[in-house]
Amino acid sequence: MLVEVRLRARRLACPLCPFTTRARYDTRPVPSSWQHLDFGTATVVVYAGLRRVDCPEHGVLVEAVPFARHRSGFTRDFEDVTAFLATKTDKTTIARFLRIDWDTVGRICARVVATDLDEDRLDGLVNLGVDEISWRKHHKYLTPVTDHTRRKVVWGQAGKDTATLDAFFDELGPDRATAIEAVSMDMGPAYAKSARAEGHAPQAVICIDPFHAVKLVTEALDVERRKAWNELRHGGNPAAARKFKGARWALLKNPGNLTDDQAATLRKLKRRGGDVWRAYTLKEAFRAIFAGDLDTDTVAELIDRWISRASRSRLPAFVKTAKTIRKHRDGILAAIRLGINNARAEGLNNVVRLIIRRARGFHSADAALALVMLTCGPITIRLPHEQPNIRPG
Repeated sequence: MLVEVRLRARRLACPLCPFTTRARYDTRPVPSSWQHLDFGTATVVVYAGLRRVDCPEHGVLVEAVPFARHRSGFTRDFEDVTAFLATKTDKTTIARFLRIDWDTVGRICARVVATDLDEDRLDGLVNLGVDEISWRKHHKYLTPVTDHTRRKVVWGQAGKDTATLDAFFDELGPDRATAIEAVSMDMGPAYAKSARAEGHAPQAVICIDPFHAVKLVTEALDVERRKAWNELRHGGNPAAARKFKGARWALLKNPGNLTDDQAATLRKLKRRGGDVWRAYTLKEAFRAIFAGDLDTDTVAELIDRWISRASRSRLPAFVKTAKTIRKHRDGILAAIRLGINNARAEGLNNVVRLIIRRARGFHSADAALALVMLTCGPITIRLPHEQPNIRPG
């Protein structure tokens, strides 16, 4: 189905800036066309003859139209529906439903984000969360920056190193960066190095999420477990090694989440004692510090006691972990004192993991980031019937 549209506006508008003029540069020799939403089973194609405008800033461009985005072969309504569906289901379903290929879905998402994302999203940032998330196998990461106040992802870029976060501060600018009071992150050195750099946010308090500290201690327990398992395996007792290998989740899970079999396994390990049980008690002691609603002074005292105990445990993995906890002690306490951590960022990251898994892969980081911003960013997608300029009837 072909629908011809004739533009009535006398002023020509640049599609990239507010510039308008009555003077046309020339008229395109062939009409432009855009795919619209289907009318029943019929494909609807809108076409119109367009003029070109000579913009002082961007040069000669085809004039803007109110019903389609710049350099798009689809109407705005079609792209809004596509972007909305992309936040709800996988690309294969969208491609079949709208009769487009799945690669086009990614390009549409990128265009919608480029035009509809809140331009003031970086204004008024005070408390930030920075974390990395894998968008593809073989160590392909994105770094989303979360505004703790609005609970939205306000910025993102491929990578997880210092240069990645440097790009955020470059876009933010030194004037807005001076208003940042706290930045929550993990214990990796890359993000902290960027945040403390001159002209970024050296005045901000670095908050280390206690979740990452507990995770580090849990990993130390797993190191001691594997060490004990290897000793049994190479000591000529493969049957005991197999039983011990099955105890992994009994050791790593929280006691309240154990199944009956795992609880029985844990009791056997307690009776057996040894390095593994000592490592388990250290893990549980550290986790208990953050399980209750303790004040900062009490937490500081308990952390110092735990560091002292772990340093004297003669368990190499815990001695190393104790050094790391001591190094980041102030950041952990700052997170508790200010009530700022990466819990919201981790929650948004769980949503990001879901949409990445649901999308069944991306060919580029830009496509993955566009879908992340559509779902978790400061952007409102309105379906055609929700547009404010549509009058009922």
